[in-house]
Order: sequence, then C-alpha cells, then structure tokens
Amino acid sequence: MSREYVETKIKEALKLTKGNATQARQQLIAWAMEDVKLLQGLVKPHMTGIVAHAFSRTMRGENEPEHIAVPADLAKNDKDGSFGMDILKTIANGDTAQFGMENAGRPVGKRGASDQHIDAIRRMVNKGNAGDS
Repeated sequence: MSREYVETKIKEALKLTKGNATQARQQLIAWAMEDVKLLQGLVKPHMTGIVAHAFSRTMRGENEPEHIAVPADLAKNDKDGSFGMDILKTIANGDTAQFGMENAGRPVGKRGASDQHIDAIRRMVNKGNAGDS
C-alpha cells in the first residue's frame, strides 16, 4: 500500500507543478515532512542502508557536523555566502552533468588513415603473402 501511496503523491506533485520534476521533488519533500505515511513509504526501501550508516558513524564516534568549515581563501571571496547556495541550487535543479556524459572538449571528427599507415598495412600483407609461396 505504501508504494502505491508514494506513487500517487508523486503524480499529484507532478500535476501540481505542471510536470516540473525539480519543483515536484521539492513539493514531495515538503509533504513528507508533514505526512508520516509518505515519509515511511519513501524511506522504507532504504532503511537498511540508513541504519547501517547511523550505526557505523556512531560506533566510530563521529557526529554530524553542525557547521562545515569553509577554506579561508574561499570565505574571504564569498562575503554574502552565495557560493554554497549556488552549489545547492545547481544540485537541486538537476542540471548537473552525469558521469560519463560531460563534454570533454571539442569533438574530434573522423579522419581517414594516413598514407604512412596504409603503406605499413600493405607491407604487412605483402610480407605475409611472401611466406605462403
């Protein structure tokens, strides 16, 4: 039942946001903070990993950082704190490059074999035919 409920709420969020997946995800998160049934439906498939992470972190004596330290040279250039927000907005919008799909530079056109390469192949072929006789 919880799976169907989650799917219904996702469809409802998509309809409410006119198909905007980013806004629909944000809406679903907001609803999940108020709707325990929705939150449980979303978290249930990942519960084992969440619990394992919490246990290992606790056993190592690690705490969640309350404030992440920003390097001094970055902090002095980011007086209004917009750098971190820009990163979060980029991640939240889903406009980040997918692994292996990044633009690695100017596309290389298909080139033909050089005369030197063709001559080398011909020499190998001729050398192989000479041994057959």
